[in-house]
This record gives sequence, structure tokens and C-alpha cells, in this order.
Amino acid sequence: MIEELIVVEGKNDAHAVRRALGNVDILWTEGYGLTQEKLAYIAEAAKRCGVIVLTDPDSVGEQIRERIRRQVPEAKHVYLSKKDARSAKDDDIGVENASPEDIQKAFQKIRTDTLYSEPKNNEYPTAGTSFTMKDLLEAGLAGLSHSAERRLAVGKILGIGDANAKQFLRRLNRFGITHEEFNKAVREAIHGERSELYPAHP
Repeated sequence: MIEELIVVEGKNDAHAVRRALGNVDILWTEGYGLTQEKLAYIAEAAKRCGVIVLTDPDSVGEQIRERIRRQVPEAKHVYLSKKDARSAKDDDIGVENASPEDIQKAFQKIRTDTLYSEPKNNEYPTAGTSFTMKDLLEAGLAGLSHSAERRLAVGKILGIGDANAKQFLRRLNRFGITHEEFNKAVREAIHGERSELYPAHP
């Protein structure tokens, strides 16, 4: 049973997470209308029992996640890919559309933010980082017509979601992904080599 407070965007997201994980403690932000009062509650919960953030894999979800991250840097993070969160009916993207199995798999890869300095003038690397754009280019995760598809596969294995190359690079550094993890995930995603670090990946 997960003891931390889980933060999602909406009531339907909360229902989806409870269907997958059971009677866990959940707070929903009501979308981008995240109040200062709720942020203060999340910060207090982070000290008391811990916090896990799961937002929709879209631009609004990322903005909400970033607002929480700025005030509660110790919060943990879970990501769903857009593919797993996409509705089969109307192409809507949201946590509420994900299957219990996909939510369970996502929560097996909870990530903790590391001390990370934001890049200046969009240049990499910076102090505290270990990956550069060169790593993505060499792995085929940037600069190719199918790089987005590769990032999706690698991001799912690593539990950091799918994103554009710049965001993906930031997440690799933000969550302290090691080069060993990265290389094994790339080999599994691209060449089908099953990694011992991620034996349960489908």
C-alpha cells in the first residue's frame, strides 16, 4: 500500500488511481486552479508522509507539476505516457483514461527529484547534470524522424514519460537517471534486449 499523498488533477483521475491502487490518500488540484492553500497542504503532506505527483501528460499537466515542484521540491513523481493516457473514444488525454494496469506499472517507477540546476541560456551541460543533447543524438532519441517514437519507448521503461528532446533531457538529469539505466533502456527499447533492471516491462 502506498502511504504517500497522491496528487492528481481531477476527481475522475482520483477514481482511476483508486481503481488501480486501492484506497490510497489522494488530493486533486481541480486542474490548473491549484490554490495556494492546496499548495501549502501538499507541502505539509510532503513533510508528514511524502507526496507523489501524477498529472496528465500534456502541457497543462506539466505546468501544474512544475508549480508543485517549485514549492515542494521533495515531491516524488510518476509519469504516464500520452499513449497510455489517451481515450479510445475522443482522443482526450488524461490520467482518467489509463487502465489500472498501466497506472500500476507507472507507480512501480516512482522518481525522486535530485538537486538540479536549471540550464542557463538553454545550454547543456550545467553543474549537477550528467546528460547532454549529444547523448540523445547518439542514441537516436533526437534528430531523427522516428526519435519521438524512441523517446516514448525509452521514457516508458525509465518511468519519466514521453516529451520533446529538451524536456526529456531535463528529466534524465532532474531524476538522476544513471548512464547504465539509460543505456539499458535504450537497448531494450530499440534492440529488444530485456534489461535486468526492468524485468517487468512488457
